[in-house]
Amino acid sequence: MSEPQRIEHPIPPLFDQNSETLILGSFPSVKSREAMFFYGHPQNRFWRLIALIFGEETPGTIEEKSHLILSHKLALWDTIQSCTITGSSDSSIRDVKANDLSVILDNSRVERIFCNGAASFKLYEKYIYPKTGIRAQKLPSTSPANAAYSLDRLAAEWGAAL
Repeated sequence: MSEPQRIEHPIPPLFDQNSETLILGSFPSVKSREAMFFYGHPQNRFWRLIALIFGEETPGTIEEKSHLILSHKLALWDTIQSCTITGSSDSSIRDVKANDLSVILDNSRVERIFCNGAASFKLYEKYIYPKTGIRAQKLPSTSPANAAYSLDRLAAEWGAAL
């Protein structure tokens, strides 16, 4: 078991001026921090899910992933700017400093915010909603830890929302 560490979010937000929908995770996993990009763990179903919803090939490179997100007017980031965390465990997150979403909200068309999982949603409600006044919708987590949801079940719920 690894020791808790204070970690700063290392990945910049992914958005452009045409982004209309922001998808927020909680905080990058160890694998995502190593890859320096969102949803870097090979078992996370995020990239397969987004590709399935939009009828595209599952992206492999950061460039392909970025293109998939931006071409569908999406934006990606996380609720947490820094925290104390053990490994990749959302349940171990402490001492949270939330991300300032104004960099995205002021420079895009984002009007809808979705949270990838319960941890992201809870943190958004506590730290970010009071500042933005924009209600977020909680979607089932794409994490492999969310074994109750098959890829098809995730696609049904995420697809209806997106």
